[in-house]
Amino acid sequence: MAADARVLGWLTRALQHEMTAVQQYLAQSVLARLTGYGELAERLRSEALEELAHAERLMQRLIELGVAPAAGNVPPARLGRGVVDFATLNRQLEQTAVVLYQDAADHARRVRDAVSEALLRELAAEEAAHYGAWSHEG
Repeated sequence: MAADARVLGWLTRALQHEMTAVQQYLAQSVLARLTGYGELAERLRSEALEELAHAERLMQRLIELGVAPAAGNVPPARLGRGVVDFATLNRQLEQTAVVLYQDAADHARRVRDAVSEALLRELAAEEAAHYGAWSHEG
């Protein structure tokens, strides 16, 4: 079975989103550390590593489907004006991810790509948990 072009597009878009998240969380981690918020810096670094693990899973699926992963242009990190903006910006980032993964999983289901659908639904659930964690901040 040939890979559905739109599933490949969704997976690539998801990969770009994850790399954007890695960059944002790492940049915020550096800012937090530089401004004396060591515990928050470690939390943000941990979030970056979780997002990197998501990117790795997406890359694996793309390779399984015969496509070389490419995240394209990653937009600049959104730092905000300081620590108080982190929760708002990160909620937005995670909410975008949840919608992206749900839409992508729905498409994978329609084209009967059960493996991609399962991956995308797992990632949607993990991003929803991240969203919930940031919702208790700020």
